[in-house]
Amino acid sequence: MVRVRGRGNGRVNIAGAVCYRPGSRPHFFYRLHVHHGRKGEPKTFAWHEYRDLIITAHQQLHAPLVWCWDNLNVHLAKELVAFAEEHADWLRIFQMPSYAPELNPAEGVWSLLKRAIANFVAPDLSGLVRIVKRKLKKIQFRPHLIDGCLSGTGLIIEPW
Repeated sequence: MVRVRGRGNGRVNIAGAVCYRPGSRPHFFYRLHVHHGRKGEPKTFAWHEYRDLIITAHQQLHAPLVWCWDNLNVHLAKELVAFAEEHADWLRIFQMPSYAPELNPAEGVWSLLKRAIANFVAPDLSGLVRIVKRKLKKIQFRPHLIDGCLSGTGLIIEPW
């Protein structure tokens, strides 16, 4: 029996994007949203946090982006659609088919993360955040793992 402190109401949400460019190493960008279980505190990401992730990827890569969304309801928010239209010179957004996680390379990252933290016990929410960040950093700096997530989809990246 393992005893832990706390109510167990907190959770950590992760938004991430894998980025590929022919001839360059792959990149993985992510954001964490920590919910402490407090009344009135947002439980999940808001549309502007996804917007900020897109902007960060664009600024870091210095390149136009082709962004592929799954069908999470916040991805379809009118504010994100307006943002994409406003930045059509460097951003293209495509909806992935419903129920097709096998086409999303980010799903491979989540699988790697789940395997990496399977045998860890976090004493509290901040401990869980530390473990998740450490494991995501390890994935970020191992390009062969990120490449493997793309090859697991069967998709290929070809220059235009």
